[in-house]
Amino acid sequence: MEFATANTALRQPDNRALWVEEPARRRRLPDPVRVAAVRAVLIISVTLIQAVVAFLCAMAESWLAFPMVISSVVSTVVATWAALDVWVTRQVWNQRYGVVSVPSSTARALRRERHRTRRQERATERNQRRIGREGRRGAAVAPLSAGRLSHR
Repeated sequence: MEFATANTALRQPDNRALWVEEPARRRRLPDPVRVAAVRAVLIISVTLIQAVVAFLCAMAESWLAFPMVISSVVSTVVATWAALDVWVTRQVWNQRYGVVSVPSSTARALRRERHRTRRQERATERNQRRIGREGRRGAAVAPLSAGRLSHR
């Protein structure tokens, strides 16, 4: 009997989940940066494989050693270019979309201040233009006393 209860206890399904999702420590890379990074990883891995094959061909004194070394050098230049592409793409993305809009952001406060001063400058410029137009109109027409026309 004891064996039967142990056996049924083993057969009962466990209600625990297979895994528990945890929040990511860092945000996901933007799409263009991620694409450039994947491309760079693939190119660099092919370059490393090519370099190993070139080394092994050189050790075996195969005729394939020279073309492999030349292609490894070219591939190294391309891999360096791909790594720089990741860095440049990341910098461009940060410059275009990287302003963090949180209340403590210094960039946001500076942007508000710039907008405020620009708005004030436009308002004063508008007032100056309006005053200038009224001055020209006022010089052509003599001011009326108490707002009445007098024909005496």
